[in-house]
Amino acid sequence: MSEWALKRFWQKADVEAVDGGYTVLLDGRTVKTPAKTKLVVPTRDLAREIAAEWDAQQEKVNPFAMPFTRMANSALDKVAPQHSEVAAMLADYADSDLLCYRADHPEELAERQRAAWDPLLDWAEESLSARLTPVAGVMHRPQDRGALDRLSRAVRGQSSFALAAFHDLVSMSGSLIIAFAVVRGARSPEAAWQVSRLDETWQQEQWGLDDEAAEVAEIKRKEFLHAAVFHSLTNG
Repeated sequence: MSEWALKRFWQKADVEAVDGGYTVLLDGRTVKTPAKTKLVVPTRDLAREIAAEWDAQQEKVNPFAMPFTRMANSALDKVAPQHSEVAAMLADYADSDLLCYRADHPEELAERQRAAWDPLLDWAEESLSARLTPVAGVMHRPQDRGALDRLSRAVRGQSSFALAAFHDLVSMSGSLIIAFAVVRGARSPEAAWQVSRLDETWQQEQWGLDDEAAEVAEIKRKEFLHAAVFHSLTNG
């Protein structure tokens, strides 16, 4: 049996200002999320990206070719109803942040980590008033409670749309600090992604390229970069 797919029924997708933001209309009909919520986003630029995705659809709708729409749906259907829970889950990354767990050997890898990751921890102390302390090895060591609380407040202060994108930046990098560096302009999304992949790059240099792993990594890289763009579009 072939899988059911929505067929294109509209001629044109338009953007319209409404209470609470902007929506997308398909021949005058408001787009809704899978949970039947009216798709209302905070900025016109974000709505335009979503409208462009709908306009680009052919005979059948391909949701996998609509990343802006899918993330907006997630913000409305998943993040908004449980904003506090999602924020708390992401804030928890700070207590085991990628940047804090360092190799003690070989020295070349340890030095690469210090050179790439220490400046980000310094930036977090200066810009987020949160000093996280690196440790050698993989055994968990709790971070300063005050620093964690300040980072948690910064996470919770984001809108549901921003938090939906922030979720991908954190989960794919393994670092709350890297995600904040991206959304606050301290690192470009591409540079931040490469910093998060430092250990994998080292392994690749030692053992060679794994084609399958490289393909998966490239998919994740594109999703990470998209999340950064989506987050930037949540602020008018």
